[in-house]
Amino acid sequence: MIAFGQNLIDALALGSLYALAALGIGLIFGVLRLINFAHGDYITVGAYSLIIPSTQVMAQEMLGALPWPLLIIAVTAVVVILALLSELIVFRPLRAASAATLMIASFALGFVIQYTLLLFYSGRPKAFGLWPELTQVVEFVGLRVPLLQLITIAVTIILLVTLVGFLRYTAYGVQMRAAAEDFRMARLLGVKANRVIALAFGLSGFLAAVVSLLFLTQRGIVAVDMGVPLMLFAFVATVVGGMGSLVGAVVGGYAVGILSVALQVLLPEDLRAFRDAFVFLAIIIILLFRPSGLVKVKAVVERV
Repeated sequence: MIAFGQNLIDALALGSLYALAALGIGLIFGVLRLINFAHGDYITVGAYSLIIPSTQVMAQEMLGALPWPLLIIAVTAVVVILALLSELIVFRPLRAASAATLMIASFALGFVIQYTLLLFYSGRPKAFGLWPELTQVVEFVGLRVPLLQLITIAVTIILLVTLVGFLRYTAYGVQMRAAAEDFRMARLLGVKANRVIALAFGLSGFLAAVVSLLFLTQRGIVAVDMGVPLMLFAFVATVVGGMGSLVGAVVGGYAVGILSVALQVLLPEDLRAFRDAFVFLAIIIILLFRPSGLVKVKAVVERV
């Protein structure tokens, strides 16, 4: 029973990271019908924003001394600004282009971000001990679990509830929901397209910053490609959950997280190195029976 509880906490913590990352992707897809493959690089930039080029040790000592609210605000500001600039410079001029063109543009943006980081920081991974006290083990309902896992689950729940409240009870949230349902009709009814899309990118950047801080605290190492695996699993989560559904993105994120941990426990030791392959095989089987995803969504109408 204790082992089951520990595995459940592990699954929920991993699923929470995937759910937050998938939400960032789902917000953009819901409004613009764009799968932003640069989202993983937003996460990477959030981690690198804590390091000043060529003065890594000094930067770590300086930033580590900052109060945690200021540090969170600083990282969030960097990633949100990057997301907004991406929308303004890259995606807004291509808004009338095809979905394939937008997807290629997102790949290109990701490569530009990665090689810019390589230019300033080199490709060598760097150790960065962010909030090491959060990795300590605590007693929780009879289980010994890392404090970071409990914080990850709690932060995810708080953000999900907040986002639901924003989308349901604020004017901008209602506009975003209207744009996701029928973008053309929403514009005819007075919804400002630029404002709604920029807001979606801003929220996506905020979620990427949160994932970046949680992931860096867990990982303790900054690398140029650190956001790519998260982006891959987050994208898979949005597909499994149901493209175009924020609820589906969350469900898919937790489904992928639970499946990953379950396979890590159930697979023979010789096969655990191939866990991700079994995860993707299971996802293919799910999609064979549920091509539209776990959460049923209305048909996606292509933007004009």
